[in-house]
Amino acid sequence: MKDAIILKGISAIMIDIDGTLLNGKQPLPGMVEFLNFLTNKSFKFLIISNNSTKTPQFYLEKFRNFGANILIKNILTCSSVTAFYIKQNFKGQKVFVIGENGIIEALKEQGFEIINDFSEVADFVVVGGDHFLTYDKIKYASLHLQNGAKFFGTNPDVASPSEEGLIPECGTNIAAVEAASGKKAVVIGKPNQIMFDWGIKQLGSQPSETAIIGDRLETDILGGNRAGLKTILVETGVDRSDSIHLKDIYPDLIVKDLFELIKTWETQLQNNQQEIVS
Repeated sequence: MKDAIILKGISAIMIDIDGTLLNGKQPLPGMVEFLNFLTNKSFKFLIISNNSTKTPQFYLEKFRNFGANILIKNILTCSSVTAFYIKQNFKGQKVFVIGENGIIEALKEQGFEIINDFSEVADFVVVGGDHFLTYDKIKYASLHLQNGAKFFGTNPDVASPSEEGLIPECGTNIAAVEAASGKKAVVIGKPNQIMFDWGIKQLGSQPSETAIIGDRLETDILGGNRAGLKTILVETGVDRSDSIHLKDIYPDLIVKDLFELIKTWETQLQNNQQEIVS
């Protein structure tokens, strides 16, 4: 059975948020049940998000309010990884940001100083998702880059799912700044290897025993395939099974929602136990 081959031996899981666990502000079918299933079965897991606008604490409170039994160590955002990566690999302190609270707080926690215009010299320009994007933000980012600042993007997603449909995300903002400045960003979030390497390190697992669950072929599935993880597409967000051949990106397993994944996984765990007993 193909499902058994895919799930057997998996002990650590990375889980996307938008389109996998949440649709905008609302939980998707099976969200609470799946997170509690992982906790009850003692799986190591990370809720790993390309949404740079929210802090880990925001997600912790949100999931707990829905009834999920998780800890702050179970949450990793592209904002946190971006701030860690810049801190560890580059010298400089002042950052001009296009983004919201998630990336701003992550940078401050790493000791960076946020500047708001062109009156000071920026060492870095960091672009994330921003529901309040303005002409001035693009202008100042472009000017700082032309003045020698290093350029980072938190994630490549050009759109994100919401109750209204797909709406512009970080990748759209990066494209605007790249067009205005003539500079190219180093992008941290999925599907880039930096994000997956960081997640594997936090989980303390090997790629071969780790799975990524997500709704996007170009980020969750492509990145997981490249990193050597097992990949599971859940059809509650951006992509469906009919997208696979069009995009030429192939997950190891496709489920319609998290309820189906729980059922499949519970069956596999029961089969494993029967094998041990026999």
